Amino acid sequence: MLRTIEMLAARRRAAEDDFRRTLAELRRISESLDPLVRRLSAPAESSGEIRSAVAEAAAALKALAEAAARQAEALDVLSDVRDKLWDAEGNNHVGMIFKSMEWRVDRLAIAAEDAAVLLKTFASLQDELHRLLAAVQDKNLSTPALIAPLIEPLEEGRYLRFENRFRGAEEEIRKQQIAYLDDFPPGGRILDLGCGRGEFLELLTARGFQAEGVDLNVEMIALCRDKGLSVEKGDLLECLAARPDASLDGIFSSQVIEHLPPASLRRLVELSYAKLRPEGRILLETVNPLSVFALVHIYFLDFTHRTPVHPQALQFLLEAAGFSSAAVRFGLGLEAEKLGHIPPADEAAAVFNRNVDRLNALLFAPPQYSVLGRKT
Repeated sequence: MLRTIEMLAARRRAAEDDFRRTLAELRRISESLDPLVRRLSAPAESSGEIRSAVAEAAAALKALAEAAARQAEALDVLSDVRDKLWDAEGNNHVGMIFKSMEWRVDRLAIAAEDAAVLLKTFASLQDELHRLLAAVQDKNLSTPALIAPLIEPLEEGRYLRFENRFRGAEEEIRKQQIAYLDDFPPGGRILDLGCGRGEFLELLTARGFQAEGVDLNVEMIALCRDKGLSVEKGDLLECLAARPDASLDGIFSSQVIEHLPPASLRRLVELSYAKLRPEGRILLETVNPLSVFALVHIYFLDFTHRTPVHPQALQFLLEAAGFSSAAVRFGLGLEAEKLGHIPPADEAAAVFNRNVDRLNALLFAPPQYSVLGRKT
């Protein structure tokens, strides 16, 4: 049986390699579309130049479709081998090989999410290319208004892939956020500002809240709507300002305010106070700048971050806007990262260990925090 498991493990590794090759091909074709979009965006001397670029883009999309089909076949083979391997391990009560492959499963899950995003992006691009081709055939040469829809899915799909890789799996985010549900009035109308992939909206909906989201990224909005979530596209401040006063029971925003300039953050807090009903709650979660680890590995990783927000500064903003009982709450610590003590043999060792504790508090403080405010 052990030999059978080893053979299945080898087949799985081969299937994983094939899956990665097809995914790399998808990415290569994706990158090949960028210069074509630039050509379409540039001023053209004749409709013939545009037809040539559109034809090349159409050929790239055809190649993409073929690569996507191969990628789907590779995923089917991989899933089949994986299931057989799990069955064999279960029958033989052998878990060692499975444990050694868990990290590979995580990496493949990220790769599969990337592939799904790419396929949706290309489907959108194909529609826009058909529209552009029709305009060319009608002798309406390309304009910025025609080209912009081609560029937007590329840029926003790229950020969704970034989110999938570095934000963490959706299930893990839901586990982190589920405790926030108890902070809002049961069954209330809750608005999620910058809802992203919709993890908190899913939790709210499952608990019976009236959940709505706002986001600018069309790819993330499409992902949320595929889940049946209520999400609108728009600027956070504009959408919030358009809401009637005292119409919401709660406002939530996770990992968004660090993307805003200070003036926009102040405006968001002030608008939130106006739009909440009495006893309504606002909960803002962000990266903790008191943690060096969080700054290095989380904040500076995302090139769209603009301003780290100190916990006391955010607490002050809420209180200055009228919120009472604004409480700072820190997330889980980074225990696995912390430096260890030495045996407490003497006073010098005790001093050393106290210094280690101070260093740990600076380097490995919780990577995120939230501030909860209540409108009285």
